[in-house]
Amino acid sequence: MNAKLIGVMVAIEVASINNWNSLWLENDSMLVFLAFKSSKIVSWCLRNRWDNSMHLLTKFRFNVTHIYREGNHCANKLANICLDLSSHFWFTGVPSQILADFVRNKLGFPNFRFC
Repeated sequence: MNAKLIGVMVAIEVASINNWNSLWLENDSMLVFLAFKSSKIVSWCLRNRWDNSMHLLTKFRFNVTHIYREGNHCANKLANICLDLSSHFWFTGVPSQILADFVRNKLGFPNFRFC
C-alpha cells in the first residue's frame, strides 16, 4: 500500500505545484481509496505527508474513485514501468511501451488478465 499511497501523494503535490484546479485520482488499491475516508489506516511513517496532501486537496475540485486493475490496463502498465525508474519521471505523451494498450483502450476493447 505504501508505494501506491506515495504515488497518490506525489500526484497531489504535482497538481498543487502546477496550480491545477481539478483533480481526479483513480486508483486500483481499495486501501488507498479507504485512506481518503480515514487517515487512521495510513502508516505512521507516512501520516504527516498524507495529512499535508489532504490539506493541499482543499484547493481542488477533487474526486477519487476505485477501479479494478483490469479496468485501466494502461495505468497499471504505466505504474509498473515507473516503479522501475530511479526517480520521478514526467511523460508528455503516450510512452511507446504502452502505445498498443492505449489504442486498445481508446477503441474500447476489453483487457483480460490471465494467471
